[in-house]
Amino acid sequence: MPTEKGVLTVTGNVYTAYTCEEESFKITEAIDLLIRMAETVTQTTQISTDQLKLPEQEMLRKNTKSKEHKEVQLVDGSLEKTALIGANLDPK
Repeated sequence: MPTEKGVLTVTGNVYTAYTCEEESFKITEAIDLLIRMAETVTQTTQISTDQLKLPEQEMLRKNTKSKEHKEVQLVDGSLEKTALIGANLDPK
């Protein structure tokens, strides 16, 4: 490169340039991740707690209808807390 005092020679180290560029990419990714995390926290605080609750799923039950057994709920309204009793028991 020509200058007033003669030719200017610029030298560099390819390994150092590559390492510097690699670090700058890592820093950029970290900053991007931090920004997305902050946005997610902000959006989460704007959602009502009713929308954050997971819906409850009913447990799959086997078909227990038979003449020998009767299924009885142990707790009213709770389909997962049941017991099988003999259907032909004496009422006493």
